[in-house]
Amino acid sequence: MTFDDFKQLAQSRRSIRDFSDEDVLPEDVRDIIDCARFAPSDTNSQTWEFIAVMNRDKIKAIEAFTWKRLDEIAAAAETRGLAREAKLMVKSFGPYATAFGNAPAMIICLATPYTSKFRERIFDPVQFGNPEIWAEEGIKSSCLSVQNLMLAAHAKGLATCPMTGPVLLAEQDLREYLNIPHDRQINMAVALGHPAAKPKTIARKEIDEILTFVE
Repeated sequence: MTFDDFKQLAQSRRSIRDFSDEDVLPEDVRDIIDCARFAPSDTNSQTWEFIAVMNRDKIKAIEAFTWKRLDEIAAAAETRGLAREAKLMVKSFGPYATAFGNAPAMIICLATPYTSKFRERIFDPVQFGNPEIWAEEGIKSSCLSVQNLMLAAHAKGLATCPMTGPVLLAEQDLREYLNIPHDRQINMAVALGHPAAKPKTIARKEIDEILTFVE
């Protein structure tokens, strides 16, 4: 692959929220995860695991309890005199947070505990770091794998949309529904399917706005 090929792949990937009725093949999911597992990770800790939800009824169930939690949060806000904000949350954030509902597949991305020879032989004995730091290290590496996952899906002609909505709103429900162990952090959910329409071009910050050279 040339740089121009990769640049085109990276720049043409978009977050898609409308999917066709076509199913995603298990072998395509395996190929995508095969690419995800080659992401870099802190001391090669590979702090990632994935749950592929391929059942549309189960995806709809996740959508339903995510909406339920959102409505509960909005109702509680109303009792505190925040009716306007509650209405805006349901109307604006709700569809955005549950846009996986019509996807034929959904990848739940997990972060496993960070363990390595450095932590076991050096960091823990000298009492460097704390559980929060190591949890964050797990999330960082997991996020790197998710980017690989989405680029791989795009290269296959599939569409993705990374979402934290169902985690922010209904993490405990999601954990119980999919029997996710408590030592696994739920990083995000990625909707996966065949795009129903061509995505629009979205403006990006210019390079000079985000890049500083230090010489």
